[in-house]
Amino acid sequence: MTGREIIVGCSGGIAAYKTAALVSGLVQAGAGVSVVMTDSARQFIGPATFAALTGRPVAQDVFDETHYPLGAHIELADRGELLCVAPATANVLAKAAQGLADDLLSTLLLSFTGPILMAPAMNCEMWEKPAVQRNVAQLRHDGFHFVDPEEGWLSCRRRGVGRMAAPDKIVQAIGQLLSKPKVV
Repeated sequence: MTGREIIVGCSGGIAAYKTAALVSGLVQAGAGVSVVMTDSARQFIGPATFAALTGRPVAQDVFDETHYPLGAHIELADRGELLCVAPATANVLAKAAQGLADDLLSTLLLSFTGPILMAPAMNCEMWEKPAVQRNVAQLRHDGFHFVDPEEGWLSCRRRGVGRMAAPDKIVQAIGQLLSKPKVV
């Protein structure tokens, strides 16, 4: 992945701590990584973690003319070859499926033209809800790629499907997507 440019969107779920390992793995593989965080993500992990891992400022707001004079959603979309959202919460999946844009990550999802990889993470009951499954089906139909959640122990103290895939599995999926020829 040397020299490749990856954008990682981190949304607000307990699995955000795994996103640090994902970002670290991408950087160690030689990728340039820019991180976008939602307000909710900052409740679980701090931007200083991602800034230290990437050596880059963390994008947190649609309006950040100091780092992104043309708009973070425009500049990041132009820079990135692939956008990975990990964890992709039920909220982010719903926004993306409906084309809503009320924060930087959801706006970036609309302006990004390269491959988008979602790594969902949520409570097992949430994952199984028909509304969430409809949103996932819509996103798949729209061309989004997925690393599906895994079964295991969840932070809600239950076992079930909903935990975010392991960071190394997501890194592998990113590598596979980047190895595919670009569709013009």
